[in-house]
Amino acid sequence: MIENRPAPPASATDVLSRTYRRLTAACEALDVRVAGAGPSGRGVSGAELAGGAEALDAFVAAEAARIRAGHGHEPRPDVAASRALHDYLWSVSLLMSGPWYLERRVPRIRPGEVRVDLSTGTFEIEARTSFACLPDDPHAAAPGARVVADEEALRAELRAAVADHVRPLLAAVGPRVRRRERALWGMAADDLVSGIWYLGRVLDQEERAVREACELLPAAIAPFPGGADFRRLEGRDGRLHPTRTRLGCCMYYTLDAARACATCPRTCDAERLRRIEDAG
Repeated sequence: MIENRPAPPASATDVLSRTYRRLTAACEALDVRVAGAGPSGRGVSGAELAGGAEALDAFVAAEAARIRAGHGHEPRPDVAASRALHDYLWSVSLLMSGPWYLERRVPRIRPGEVRVDLSTGTFEIEARTSFACLPDDPHAAAPGARVVADEEALRAELRAAVADHVRPLLAAVGPRVRRRERALWGMAADDLVSGIWYLGRVLDQEERAVREACELLPAAIAPFPGGADFRRLEGRDGRLHPTRTRLGCCMYYTLDAARACATCPRTCDAERLRRIEDAG
């Protein structure tokens, strides 16, 4: 007689692999490969970027080359460093906030578990980390899962996970982007919020995303120097459009001033609304 034994519970690696694939399928702008049998070894890891000048030099040089190819001019060194940092912060923050938004799980991604292919700008994530979740999560008993009390505790986990991951990189790259600690953490807050906002828009859930971003960062919560701080602008059709002003500047205006983003701190509300409406 063949005994039917229950399947063992999925591990954190299995759970997160599925979540990352769901996330990357939804987010066209998130250029991330989920490592399968093992990391490819291409490019540099987040740990290498934070720990060595040579890796950081190559990271910034690769971004400068992409700017030359895409915009036809040589960027200032601080602009190339800022754009490279912005891409890293946005992508890695979304790899943590995305599972939280989609499935109420917060992975703890270590800097060594993320790699950037310098030739393409593609990120690679290893799904071998642990995650925090709520008591009613169907995978709360999975090896590597850690249960927290409630929604606010899970939000605190997300803030801490992002801050712990990016802190060493901000310290290393700060002199290259010519910004001090408050401005660097402002960039981190902006990219955490904007990733959630973007995910909501692509899922046709913008109102939910705005609400949850505001609950995640209702105000300055150390080390983040400000909150999501969304407001509404009334368009020509009478609709109210959510917007915010970035705490810092991603420096895109130096590449294409006519197409600076609608959240740029250099943009007035009238111009901000025009760009929102033009974007559809």
